[in-house]
Amino acid sequence: MPSSLPVPTPSSLTVSRRTVLAGAAAATAVTALPGFPGTAHAAAAAGPAAQAAAHAESAAGSGAASTPYRWRTAVIGGTGFITGVLFHPAVRGLAYARTDIGGAYRWDARAARWVPLTDHLGWDDWNLLGVEAIAVDRAHPDRLYLALGTYSQPWAGNGAVLRSEDRGATWSRTDLTVKLGANEDGRGTGERLLVDPRGSDTLWLGTRHDGLLKSTDRGATWAPATGFPAEPSATGQGVTFLVAAGRTVYAGWGDGGATLLRSTATGWEPVPGRPTGPAAKVPIRAAYDACARELYVTYADAPGPNGQTTGSVHKLHTVTGRWTEVTPVRPGGTTADGGADTFGYGGVAVDARRPGTVVVSTNNRWADVDTLFRSTDGGAHWTSLKDTAVFDVSETPFLKWGEEHPKFGWWIQALALDPFDAKHLLYGTGATLYATPDLTHWSPRVRGLEESAVRQLISPPVGTAHLISGLGDIGVMYHDSLTASPSDGMATRPVFGSATGLAQAALRPDHVVRTGWGDHGNGAYSTDGGRTWAPFSAQPPIAKDAPGPIALGADATALLWSFVHWDGTRHATHRSTDNGATWTEVSSFPKGATPVADPADPTLFYAYDTDTGNVYVSTDSGVSFTVGATGLPAGDTQFRIAAAPGRRGHLWLSAKWNGLYRSTDAGRTFTEVTSCWASYALGFGRAAEPGGYPAIYQTGATADVVGVYRSDDEGASWTRINDDAHQWGWTGEVITGDPRLYGRVYLGTNGRGVQYGDIA
Repeated sequence: MPSSLPVPTPSSLTVSRRTVLAGAAAATAVTALPGFPGTAHAAAAAGPAAQAAAHAESAAGSGAASTPYRWRTAVIGGTGFITGVLFHPAVRGLAYARTDIGGAYRWDARAARWVPLTDHLGWDDWNLLGVEAIAVDRAHPDRLYLALGTYSQPWAGNGAVLRSEDRGATWSRTDLTVKLGANEDGRGTGERLLVDPRGSDTLWLGTRHDGLLKSTDRGATWAPATGFPAEPSATGQGVTFLVAAGRTVYAGWGDGGATLLRSTATGWEPVPGRPTGPAAKVPIRAAYDACARELYVTYADAPGPNGQTTGSVHKLHTVTGRWTEVTPVRPGGTTADGGADTFGYGGVAVDARRPGTVVVSTNNRWADVDTLFRSTDGGAHWTSLKDTAVFDVSETPFLKWGEEHPKFGWWIQALALDPFDAKHLLYGTGATLYATPDLTHWSPRVRGLEESAVRQLISPPVGTAHLISGLGDIGVMYHDSLTASPSDGMATRPVFGSATGLAQAALRPDHVVRTGWGDHGNGAYSTDGGRTWAPFSAQPPIAKDAPGPIALGADATALLWSFVHWDGTRHATHRSTDNGATWTEVSSFPKGATPVADPADPTLFYAYDTDTGNVYVSTDSGVSFTVGATGLPAGDTQFRIAAAPGRRGHLWLSAKWNGLYRSTDAGRTFTEVTSCWASYALGFGRAAEPGGYPAIYQTGATADVVGVYRSDDEGASWTRINDDAHQWGWTGEVITGDPRLYGRVYLGTNGRGVQYGDIA
């Protein structure tokens, strides 16, 4: 596993999202993001608007019309790291949730589901789908503020603050001059955004590398706060939380020195007597018990969610200044099986009506599994809620992870206690959000909240499921329904973390194969259309360290498995003709390329060498490959080939802003499709007329808007089928139509799951 984000190149921006996969293992979901040179908000030649202008002449006369579509989210349930949950302190039933890459949500108590609030953010704003912090205004319940920005790296755009007067139904936006990091280490710490308790016009925003910012006009403009003594670092955590205690604001500081600061009449000062040492190195979260006038602070030796080995819990009496350690269990003990019980502390929540009632979470506790501790006497005594927990995950069966029972959780840093109901408690994990009405019975509270990063999509031509998905972090799903989480959970035998390959035999659709990261094998095949699986009985040794994409011949005879390490290192592709029992190296296949099977001719396979811009063709079922077309766009691993179903040798090459190309002679020659100037992902669905050419769907651009398009005339013209309210940030990984339903399209997002659309 990588311990840090890889540095991108302008042509292939690649970052990592790490979530626990199975058991005590963690693996990497490498998420490819748009490779525009420069920042996400570039308005000059680096961005798509300028690219559109350069292609205006070729796009003239072929501008896309728009067709009304109804968009919905395929239900899986949660599927990602919930980094924050916030109840409004004055309105019963009003709550908000934030995620690391999938935007923000508002809880609709009447409908009992989460409502997405940031789906309107489009292609150029992909970096704003990560939510660093949420703030509400106690005195003005309809006001809502979001601090957005997924990465603080040089290649990412600056952050932004969204402001709403109607609970997120509409927004005003202020672009910041600094970067935020909602999908970086420390993303599960407290809210870094706060409405000042002394006046609603003043807001505070804690940043990672640029200190503390202040706004005096309700977030419309921002400037550095004067008198804030902590020195920002280009590589540190900066402000880890902002919490109001009466009329005083407390700030956690994650870069050493004064780890807790508070506002004064003239500025800011370090809080005296604060705890020190490795177990109190980084303040993670804080919660204020107004009845007892005590501020509870959780600590760890690292910001998390990974890498924590020790931690503690302390409380400060804000009137007397007295500190008391109230750590439930000190990390570092020995488990029953002899393991080291290392962990930190994460979430903290207090009962708004009962002084001394507080809940805290452990984090990164793998040996003895994370838990919540609850106290009703100010931390003098604690009870582990894990010990009496009864789980019902029938609404989202994948949470069992192939086991008989689900885990209590991991990456527990988001924790919220309903201010109107002392037993209504929520906590986030790396895969879901759990809730309880009685502190004993727990179930996922995730209706409407979908955060998966989608890697592969198949829409089978026959069978119960209209969709099979390959996902980051949670493997492969067989969607027997689009309106309920897959009833069988994630694919097992073996369980994967992130899927890296998914393919179906076009002429024998009952045969499906999948590959991915896993602890008990990296490939499997199915002979019932993807419902049940059997592991490959053997695999090349490189597979466990570099499982890459896979292709399955049209008649299900030949498999081609490419191997690419998470760091980009490429290895030789291997071939099998016995469902993975034996493998032979294919030396003539370009290393690391994605194999593509012809859907009409079992003897034909293709590969696109993105280093050279050459297409490789096999006419002997993948035994050997020779060069076909040459001189095509090169230099980006996200350039890809798609083969049209039912058409021998019909290939479509998506080359991002280099355009779209087409071959009708099995890859020997290609011609440019001039009706669009950009193509990122492309797939096919049922034709508009019986016997006609398959409908083509793509994420691309015909003029100045990158959107989702459909063509019913082999790419001669395009119709935009999404709208400005349904954009979902970056959508350039995968798209496919439904071979049984004309107009149905499935779109993979990077943090908002599978979106599917139908003609309205």
